[in-house]
Amino acid sequence: MLRIGWFSTARGESSRRLLAAAQQAIEGGELDARLAFVFCNREPGEDLETDKFFDRVREYGVPLVCLSSARFRRERGLPVARSGEPLPEWRRDYDREIARMLQPYDFDLSLLAGYMLIFTEEMALRYPCLNLHPAAPGGPAGAWQSVIWQLIEKKAEKSGVMMHLATPELDEGPVATYCNFSIRGPAFDELWWEVGGQTVEQIQQSEGEASALFRQIRRHGAERELPLVVATLKAFADGKVRIEDGRVVNAQGAATAGYDLTEEIDERVRAVLPAGV
Repeated sequence: MLRIGWFSTARGESSRRLLAAAQQAIEGGELDARLAFVFCNREPGEDLETDKFFDRVREYGVPLVCLSSARFRRERGLPVARSGEPLPEWRRDYDREIARMLQPYDFDLSLLAGYMLIFTEEMALRYPCLNLHPAAPGGPAGAWQSVIWQLIEKKAEKSGVMMHLATPELDEGPVATYCNFSIRGPAFDELWWEVGGQTVEQIQQSEGEASALFRQIRRHGAERELPLVVATLKAFADGKVRIEDGRVVNAQGAATAGYDLTEEIDERVRAVLPAGV
């Protein structure tokens, strides 16, 4: 049985849906696993949406471990971690404290599911941990919004979703599993035509994220995220892929560039994303 550690900032409904998808797969017998704990970098009363997530964790009977990163920083009078700058030293101290709090729990694999903090080496080197990223291997880095704008800017032919090992370098860890999908064809061609020769900056100024092309790319990616998380955990539980010494290896122990789950994920989303939609 695969023992899973779950990390989430739990900012909204998508975090609850991810957790529910995993728990339902476990309860339904699809996934031979259990949730060893759920960790959150927020605490009860800090955010209404996060409190809803906590209610769900308690409903599942899963141990909940919390340590507010905001409170940890404020109590010490320390600076905010800023995008594009090296992580401040307190972030390593924070991760050391998390590791101490998780000592009572045995787990084989952990998952960042809507966790909004970058793992420092204190965590990344200590635990095998997977991160969900809304792009294909070799695709754009960054948040899903940035990924989509980069795809549009490059007039890309395809996108994807992947699970990769969490490292201190954002979105650069070895790929564990992935799926690809085309952003051309009946569901997309007219939308590409509509944006015509516009630059990304022009689309952002005129429509922003309301752009039909932007929304369609997001829809096709988002529908694959939950199935990929469950299929990935199942692949690990079934021994089809595993992590050894910081490498992703297949069932035979050979290093792999990632386990391709495209066919399985396409089958799972076919009901909600039929051809041409």
